[in-house]
Amino acid sequence: MPDAMIRGLFVMLISALSLQGCADAIPDRLGAPIEGYSHTSAAIRFSVNKNGGPNVGPYGGGGKQNCCATLPVKWHPGLTVVVEWEKDPDPYAYADWPKPRYSDAWRKAAREHEAKYTRHRAVVAVAPYEELGLVSVHFLPCNQVAVSAGATYPGRPDYPFKFPQKMQEPATCPTP
Repeated sequence: MPDAMIRGLFVMLISALSLQGCADAIPDRLGAPIEGYSHTSAAIRFSVNKNGGPNVGPYGGGGKQNCCATLPVKWHPGLTVVVEWEKDPDPYAYADWPKPRYSDAWRKAAREHEAKYTRHRAVVAVAPYEELGLVSVHFLPCNQVAVSAGATYPGRPDYPFKFPQKMQEPATCPTP
């Protein structure tokens, strides 16, 4: 084999090996959009690992997403997130507040109403997933929370939770 040919093959081999270093590595973690569902009569404002989710109305949710909760690309046993939320137990009370809107009397009513909000925090297990997708946070009676993060959504047969949209608070909640 002529020297020029050997040098050419050597250059091609070195070039090919050096280009492999330029290939993107598969990340261990990615940001996933956050959405919420309130299965209760409360309006909820929440975050997942300090990243804000969309506000959720009573017995509502889905469709609105905020960015992002950083989670592992691959689910593993023991995977949890920290969910913090604030509940407005009477989200329609503003209809009875003094008029006009934003007057001193209205602002006073708003402050008094906001003082009745409750604040909560929970470390929540994330349901197993094959592929990281949408982080869905379900707010249930008795301040219970369920979280999924797969590439599926409520209503599909592969979705891990089957909660009814409207759930009533029991007269007494179990103590943890």
